[in-house]
Order: sequence, then structure tokens, then C-alpha cells
Amino acid sequence: MAKVDKKGIVRGTAGSVVYRGYRELNIIQGKPRKFEQTSASIRASTEFGLSSTTAAVIRQAFEPAYVHRDGEAVSRSTQLVYRGIRNSLRGSVGQRDLHDADLESLIGMDFNIQSRMSEVLQVSQRVERDEEGRLSVFMGALNAKTDLKVPLSISKPVSKYRLRFSLIGFNFRKEYYEYLEVKDLEFRWQGKLEAQEIRFETRPEADQLLMLSVSLLAYSETRMEEGYVLLNSKEFSPCSIIAAFHAEEPGGYPTGPVNMKLNEAQQLRGASIHNMCYEGNRLLRDQERRKGTVTQTTTITTKKRAKVDENNTNFQPGKRVSFSSKS
Repeated sequence: MAKVDKKGIVRGTAGSVVYRGYRELNIIQGKPRKFEQTSASIRASTEFGLSSTTAAVIRQAFEPAYVHRDGEAVSRSTQLVYRGIRNSLRGSVGQRDLHDADLESLIGMDFNIQSRMSEVLQVSQRVERDEEGRLSVFMGALNAKTDLKVPLSISKPVSKYRLRFSLIGFNFRKEYYEYLEVKDLEFRWQGKLEAQEIRFETRPEADQLLMLSVSLLAYSETRMEEGYVLLNSKEFSPCSIIAAFHAEEPGGYPTGPVNMKLNEAQQLRGASIHNMCYEGNRLLRDQERRKGTVTQTTTITTKKRAKVDENNTNFQPGKRVSFSSKS
């Protein structure tokens, strides 16, 4: 039975119709029905599920950089990852991950759409990678007074800004990510920065897919011992991915649960390495098992038909047979 709540929104069911509310909207939809999934739909749902868990890992890793994300960041990041995987030139549906994807779809991804980085920071940036895998950001000159578009609620109490570049390495097949390096540029509320190169000295592992973000942090000076208070909020916390690079040697898909072993170099910086809460590899293994089951069932149930001799026509006795000259 459907009822009207205190806000005038109809909620509940009436026959085959479901009424529900979303913010100030009244949504009317049909009741979900059961249907048998085809192998194609199962592969597609596997790929979307893989995109969802991949996007969750990316959001988790960059959380210290963006501080506050908007309410639609989950669906937006999932859609961008899904688009990148769908645009992959390697692997087929249900048999590929972010290491196969077109990473261009991730570049420019904002974690807080209420303060897009491209609108807040109006300074050119270019990212390059050298032969050893190290990254450099070439940033144009910045004048905080003219090149930052900050709301009055932030610009009025702000004392200084910090531009933070965060470099993270991911390996979804080994199920880990690593905080490689963070570079900060600080300047006063009406300060200036000259055009410069921000170079990352960390040499990534060959199996790491690299992502680089830039975020803007605003601080207000206080008389407290800490000195400054962070002003970022859900309404203003710009952070965006500005570069993404494929791993040189991502490794193969795991055939079972992953138990990552750190190499000698990783053991020295083990505190910066984190295991993912990632279900993508399990989804791919389940899909592969389904594929094997379908192939095996088809082989068992398909019967070999006897070969028919087209030149030999058998007639049943007692039946009248007519011949026609028409072709």
C-alpha cells in the first residue's frame, strides 16, 4: 500500500507500481522482475562489478588528498572506470581490468564536483614521464589573486594555500597500492609562484599503474599552538587526477586468493604499501569458471548426428510416391 509522508512524497507499492522519494522528487517505477541472465549479460555485469570495486580502491587511496568528496563521487568514478575498461583495446568483456583499460577517461576526474579543480586552479600543468619511470609536473606561473577562483567563504578567512601533488602506484592483480611521493607548494593568500618543474624522485616498481592528483588546501591562521586550521569542506575541496600511466609489467591474473610478498625494496618502505579491499580478481575467476562450465556442458550434451547420404533415398513400403518434373 502506498502512503503520503509529511513532505508530500508518495511511498510504498500499489499493484505493480513502486513509489519512492529522492530528495524533493517523487519517483514512480515498476516492481523488479526476475529474469534469466544470458552469458553476455553475466559478462557485462561482471565488468561493471569489477569497475565498481576498482573505483572504490581509487577513492580509498586518494582520500588523504581530496579530504571531502561530493555525494555523487561514487557513481561518477565508477562510470569513468567502466568507460576506460570498455574502451580497452586488449582483452574481451569479463576478461580485462584497469591494467588493460584506456586511462584517458580517468584524467580530469574530480572527487568533488562542487569545486572542480579545472575551474578553481586556472594555471596550465603538463605531466611527463622519463625513461626510468619518474614523473615531472611542469606548472605555469601562479598569481593567487587572479588564478584562483575561490568562494568568498574561503577567500575571506584564508591565510595561506597549499597545492598538493600526490603520486600513488596501483597493482590490481597483486592487490596493493603504494603512496610513492607527495609534493607541496605553499603560498600566501595573495602570493605568487614562478613557473616551475615539480619532480618526483621516487622510481616506481615496474608492476605499478601510476596515478597523480593535485588538490588545493586552504588554511586560516590562528593563535593556537598548531598555527593553522584547514578550511576545506564538502562545499570546497578541489582535487582531481591529472595523469595516469600504465604499468610496464603488471603481471598475470591471479589464479587464486592473493598473498602479496614484498620484495627487498618494498620491505624498506613497507609502511607506505597497503593491501586493497578488492574483489575484481575474484569476479574474473568466477567468470572464467562459468565459461569453463558452459563449455564442458555443451561438449557433454551435444550429440553427433549420423551422416546422411543425400544420394540414397529410402522409401517406406506401402506408400505412394509421386514424381514431378518441376524443379
